[in-house]
Amino acid sequence: QVQLVESGGGLVQAGGSLRLSCAASGRTFSSYAMGWFRQAPGKEREFVAAISWSGGSTYYADSVKGRFTISRDNAKNTVYLQMNSLKPEDTAVYYCAAVPKDYYLSGEYDYWGQGTQVTVSS
Repeated sequence: QVQLVESGGGLVQAGGSLRLSCAASGRTFSSYAMGWFRQAPGKEREFVAAISWSGGSTYYADSVKGRFTISRDNAKNTVYLQMNSLKPEDTAVYYCAAVPKDYYLSGEYDYWGQGTQVTVSS
């Protein structure tokens, strides 16, 4: 089992920045690839970014490429999502998720956090 707790959400103006954190506990963090997803009101949850167990490989949705950066610190059991140049359409609940490292990019995540709200005002 892996427990995930997100933090760092909040209200920001368009063009601003936020950094989300996701702290993991339980099994060895470095055994897992990690991802960030988001869900806006009335919409389905969508993929945002993923990172391999070592941090050596990352992958982004086209909608955030060039603006968001995913990273991880295996010594701190934490994954981050740096969000720059935020837009009102980035408003959503953001979730982190974990999947065993061999299934990186499979899209089938096993563990999920509770989410953190990000609201971008225009």
